[in-house]
Amino acid sequence: MPTQCEADESAIRNQIGKLIDGLRARDLPALSRLYTPDVVSFDVEPPLQHVGIEAKSRNWAAVFAAFREVDYEVRDFAVTVGGDVAFGHGFGRLSGTLDDGTATKGMWVRATFGFRKTGGGWLIAHDQVSVPFDLTSGRGVTDLEP
Repeated sequence: MPTQCEADESAIRNQIGKLIDGLRARDLPALSRLYTPDVVSFDVEPPLQHVGIEAKSRNWAAVFAAFREVDYEVRDFAVTVGGDVAFGHGFGRLSGTLDDGTATKGMWVRATFGFRKTGGGWLIAHDQVSVPFDLTSGRGVTDLEP
């Protein structure tokens, strides 16, 4: 029988699976159910933070407006659970076919998730996506592979 910690980690990994499935299906309502109402997101596009589920939903809606088909993958995802909070980190890549028909392989980003256990389930309360940058040029480095 799995320990509570193992069960929680499995539930969190299941949530990440639902995130991937929701993106691939372009299912904004399904994605919205994965986040707390007060989620704070530090995503790659401005502004510096997106606060609340409506702001986070606008981020995903912008992705769906730009992409005809969406793919998303996560690699090297690690989870640490402590009571009613947990965090996970790994690498994510959004790719697919843009609205104009151009296929894009996307770029790998660093992704961190903060989870909060609410009502028996784990929801994303915080996420942060970042791109490494070259210190001398100030430009993002988008060709790195995990």
